[in-house]
Amino acid sequence: MAELWGAETRKAVDNFPVSGEPIPVGVVRWLGRIKGSAARANAELGKLDASLAEKIATAGDAIAAGNHDDQFPVDVFQTGSGTSSNMNTNEVIANIAGDPVHPNDHVNMGQSSNDVFPSAVHLAALEAATNDLLPALDHLASELEAKADEYKDIVKSGRTHLMDAVPVTLGQEFAGFAAQVRQGHARVSDALPRLSQIPLGGTATGTGLNTHPDFAAKVRQLMSDATGLDIRPPADPFEAQGNRDGLVEASAALKVVAVSMTKIANDLRWMGSGPRVGLAELFLPELQKGSSIMPGKVNPVMPEVMVQVSAQVIGNDVAITAGGMQGNFELNVMIPLMARNLMQSIGLMTSAANLLADKCINGLKPNLEMLERHAENTLATATALNPYIGYDKAAEIVKEATSSGRALREVAREHGVDEDTLSEALNLREIAAGSDAGSK
Repeated sequence: MAELWGAETRKAVDNFPVSGEPIPVGVVRWLGRIKGSAARANAELGKLDASLAEKIATAGDAIAAGNHDDQFPVDVFQTGSGTSSNMNTNEVIANIAGDPVHPNDHVNMGQSSNDVFPSAVHLAALEAATNDLLPALDHLASELEAKADEYKDIVKSGRTHLMDAVPVTLGQEFAGFAAQVRQGHARVSDALPRLSQIPLGGTATGTGLNTHPDFAAKVRQLMSDATGLDIRPPADPFEAQGNRDGLVEASAALKVVAVSMTKIANDLRWMGSGPRVGLAELFLPELQKGSSIMPGKVNPVMPEVMVQVSAQVIGNDVAITAGGMQGNFELNVMIPLMARNLMQSIGLMTSAANLLADKCINGLKPNLEMLERHAENTLATATALNPYIGYDKAAEIVKEATSSGRALREVAREHGVDEDTLSEALNLREIAAGSDAGSK
């Protein structure tokens, strides 16, 4: 490739041969957008020649459009402020624009790595969360809600401590899954207003040295108009410069989503276990061979993907949390790490949520025979006898039924419970609905 970057980028490439992984492409593109918008703002404010500003803005727009992703070779594990990537951007834009555009005097006018790079990270995460992650979570929740409605009358055994519990409906379980995802959507949404607050305009330490007082507001407005994102000023310039709490909060919301997704995926794995010696309550879509040695084996691959992704998101959050703690005085110096992990978490969870919705939830089928058998066999239905015969007598019946392997109704009859009481108390649909109809 023809190199558009210059000496400072070369130094960074030579200094940081760490992972072979460059900064996230979303951050690269937002660096370009910020530089282009900054040039336009500086021209409007009379700080930059209009012809130079247009050249810079055009080059920045090209980077924002993804036309020069290959010109950002600096390793993500670099100087903690992202100075190397900011200089990389300045050099690429200056070389695209041509003489007499200078990377520092013109492209970087009114800016510092200390306010530009974290702003790019915040806005890349804001864009990805808004346009990719939230729609994916909404899609998954909708698929789960559709199954909740489809399964609303299918009674099954509930389970607590992985042990038989009173009957529920399969629809109730899926409604719970859907609510978890909706809550996760809300948590991510709640974090976005803080994520949208950027330190641009603070330059080196938050004071705004060497920038026009109207510069930051103009740049934010230009970028908001171009993208439709709600880009906000900082609550305080020194708060915004010295810490990255907005990134930590967004990651924390994603961590909760990952916890929820793990629960949902594992429940699907349990209910799909079998087909002969597991719970076998759900038929999961058969997507591929499950074994290279066991013929006919099928595995719950999409739930397994989600569990792995969730583990990675939680791990990423640990590192982001540690990175967020490294804000000393006027600057956090772990921003590239935080950028890498947060952007990866957003991307992974977006993909996994869409895949789980489309390749698992959408194709689920209930095993009606097994669900009915489990609902009938759970001895926890004796709970519904408590109002009629008391806890102790009901416990005695359960103990005998367990040891003998006989049906609960049969043992209850031997203990003097009449048929009317059994019919009234052990109505599985009413139990699943939480009804106390007919209780004494």
